[in-house]
Amino acid sequence: MARKKKATKKVVKKKKTVKKAIKKTVKKKKNVSKKVVKKTTKKTSNNIKKPISSITKSLKNDSIVQQQFVKNGQLALQTVRGMRDVLPGDQAYWQQIRKIFEKRSIEYGFSRIDTPIIELESLFAKAIGEDTDIINSELYTFNAKSGDKVALRPELTASVVRAYIQHGMTILPKPIKLFSMGPVYRYDKPGEGRYREFHQAEFNIFGEDDAILDAQVMQIAYRVLRSLGIKNIQFRVNSIGTAESRKEYLKLLTAYFRSKKSKLPSKYRDMINTNPMRIFDAKDDKCMQVCAGAPQAIDHLDKESREHFKNLLEYLDELDLSYIIDSRLVRGLDYYTRTVFEISVADEQGLRHSLGGGGRFDELVELFGGEPTPAIGFAFGIDRLIMEMKRVKAKKYKESQPRVFLAQLGDLAKKKSLQLFADIEQSGILVAESFGRGALKAQLRYASKLGVDLTLIVGQQEALDDTVIVKNMITGTQETITKDKAVAFVKKNLKETAKLVKRK
Repeated sequence: MARKKKATKKVVKKKKTVKKAIKKTVKKKKNVSKKVVKKTTKKTSNNIKKPISSITKSLKNDSIVQQQFVKNGQLALQTVRGMRDVLPGDQAYWQQIRKIFEKRSIEYGFSRIDTPIIELESLFAKAIGEDTDIINSELYTFNAKSGDKVALRPELTASVVRAYIQHGMTILPKPIKLFSMGPVYRYDKPGEGRYREFHQAEFNIFGEDDAILDAQVMQIAYRVLRSLGIKNIQFRVNSIGTAESRKEYLKLLTAYFRSKKSKLPSKYRDMINTNPMRIFDAKDDKCMQVCAGAPQAIDHLDKESREHFKNLLEYLDELDLSYIIDSRLVRGLDYYTRTVFEISVADEQGLRHSLGGGGRFDELVELFGGEPTPAIGFAFGIDRLIMEMKRVKAKKYKESQPRVFLAQLGDLAKKKSLQLFADIEQSGILVAESFGRGALKAQLRYASKLGVDLTLIVGQQEALDDTVIVKNMITGTQETITKDKAVAFVKKNLKETAKLVKRK
């Protein structure tokens, strides 16, 4: 009996010891858990602090606030460097630009052409030149599943010329005028107004070598800018002759740069033997000093190129376009011949900013395997145009405003309103609605905010009776009409019928 009691005491004692051990373990786990939570919370809050501080930083180049989000402790949901979103606040500028370009292209007899964003890499290498920055370091290239080496287009001209040949436009009556607009890509260093995805609009004329066409494309460029509200426009013009006439000039230029090689930065020394004219594009101070004493292409033109340039200047004088002759302007792309030009504007400090440029590419069609075809064209950087429009506070595109609002109350009224909305819209009247809002007061407030002249109200009773209440938002009067007479009544009562929007 005594043994049993001892054994029972031992078991109870053991149980108590186990319970204590369990309590200690639980307490320990709780402490560890608290530490982990505390540590994790601290770590997470540190991670959150980083993006929150950067949320307030707005990009100077496009005034868009980049928001950064934390996902699994890592930053996510950001645009790739050099890319950006065009948000609703900027769409009015884009709409205005599209409207003006479409209008001017039609006025001057241009037809729209759109080419793929992706082309064979060899197309651009052949057109732009192997020894250019675009091909050597800025081209986005990758291998397609077919094994073809393809590239995102860095400009529009090469693709347009390829399409011109591929689709047999060479046999069409000349001149052939083509207008194109879209995104292009270059792996360049992003900066103010400079993105890796940017947009261009381009005008090209094929089949005429008369200098009057050169003057005409410059006139189009001028008219486009003036239509966008941009002033202080100036053209820089030059002639670089033909590929044949440049041979002797290039020998002189190569010899000159070799004599000044030690004064040139190392990155430009390789260009002396490959493409010496590209050195003129350098913005480096040392390069510009060396270039100041270099032989000029304009002094070594063949007879035809000299006459062509003389005629161009006479046409520009006749058009009264502001221009200066810049003998060191070469435009940096291998396909240019004879006329090259850039378009710039001056800011308040007198500094000039380039908005676009162009020139002749008389030998490019033949280089691609087509018949010899003279051609001239130019392109604008749309992103830069928008920057300039903002700077000068130019007019933005203004959407046509609705003059009628359709309000409804109740499920049956909502169903009936759909057909009424369609009837009014099809009659050519721009009408607004708010089908998602239930309260009539909220809908009427919205109608008032839009500044409409008339509000049509369909409630439960009106839905049953096939009637509509028409409220004049200007006078405050209202009357009830049958649904089948609503469109005619609205047309009769709108004061300014000229603002009715006709939809195709």
